[in-house]
Amino acid sequence: MGQKENQFMKEAIRLSIDNVTSNTGGPFGAVIVKDGEIIARGTNLVTTNNDPTAHAEVVAIRAACEVIGSFQLDGCELYTSCEPCPMCLGAIYWARPDKIFFANTKADAAAIEFDDQFIYEELAKPITERKLFTRQLMREEALEAFAKWAQSVSKKSY
Repeated sequence: MGQKENQFMKEAIRLSIDNVTSNTGGPFGAVIVKDGEIIARGTNLVTTNNDPTAHAEVVAIRAACEVIGSFQLDGCELYTSCEPCPMCLGAIYWARPDKIFFANTKADAAAIEFDDQFIYEELAKPITERKLFTRQLMREEALEAFAKWAQSVSKKSY
């Protein structure tokens, strides 16, 4: 691995350590790089912000998108101190960076009680077998928004 990649990962790891020592959230940090420069940083702010979506990767993605003025991270690389959870992985795929690098594994995270295996298993189940009650309502009415989207000439596809 190149010197630059190591430098960016060191910053993500530093952020994860600082987040623990400053007591601002879980042991996770992320940076987003464009053209060889860090354009955004993120740490886990779940408990600080009372926001279950404020994982380091999501915080970094939001900041980077604001910096570059786009909802996609074309030409960017994401460095994260830990293999992304299912939510973050989904957000990363939607943001479309060119590359992702991680340090700790999901098994390492599970060893300190950040275990996402339950979510992976739930996603594989039919809706009716999931632990969280889920029921479809008013599909026909909701399809109106989809029809309008499909017909819109001013939509911004993504």
